[in-house]
Amino acid sequence: MTKRVFKDQAVKSTRSVIARPAILLTIILAPMLACAQPQNNAPSAGPDLDVTSASVRLYTDLNILVFEQHVAGTAGATIPKAVGTVDKAPVLGYVFPTTLKPEDVGFGVGDGIVALAATSHPDFDDTPLWDENGDRNFKNDGRVFHSHWVVLVPDTRVAGGLAVKETKQIEQDLPPTAPGMPMFLDSPGFSVKLIGNTLRLVVPLDRTGGKSDFAFDAVTAYMEVNQSDEGRPMLGVYKVYDVLSGDLSLPYKVAAN
Repeated sequence: MTKRVFKDQAVKSTRSVIARPAILLTIILAPMLACAQPQNNAPSAGPDLDVTSASVRLYTDLNILVFEQHVAGTAGATIPKAVGTVDKAPVLGYVFPTTLKPEDVGFGVGDGIVALAATSHPDFDDTPLWDENGDRNFKNDGRVFHSHWVVLVPDTRVAGGLAVKETKQIEQDLPPTAPGMPMFLDSPGFSVKLIGNTLRLVVPLDRTGGKSDFAFDAVTAYMEVNQSDEGRPMLGVYKVYDVLSGDLSLPYKVAAN
């Protein structure tokens, strides 16, 4: 399944654009690899994770970007079940891979795919500066969908073919709002809005280095934390539910509103 663009919104269609064959291959092979990978806690595929359209709009009067995904079901209604530990903890995400550079969003200079994600993971809280559920406890919000910047790199050790890039240089590579985990993961505190079939993330333009000329895609995926198996990444993608472009070619552009 592939897509086209109607005005400023990417929508499912019948045209194929294959710009990243290596990543496309991992997505095709993912169902075959999945049987050998830990994903017992992955939610079942369903309409809540079926992306039907997406957009990123620049509101010049407010100097903000609004990232938006529409799904066939209810956005954010599917939540992973807690397992009781951080190791093997399930993470469910609505993800926007982009062509932004890591340094554009506050990371150190480097390679990888910069992605904005809204995630839910009931077993731990990795947004110590933010109180997403408004109860004045800053340590119990992991279940609530919240925002992250991540840098993804290819990783054949997991079925989804991608993992969050790891680092031993936390102070050099990560912004001050990062939760301190040794990987390219930031907790920027962007607002996540879930209304019906729509998920929105509101991002001030200065948090992308003032850049709005980037391309993007829209993905729903299951990830899992690993703290015990040296043969797997710390946070890998184990299941890809849907890719708006069909091939992760990042063909969509930011539109001015």
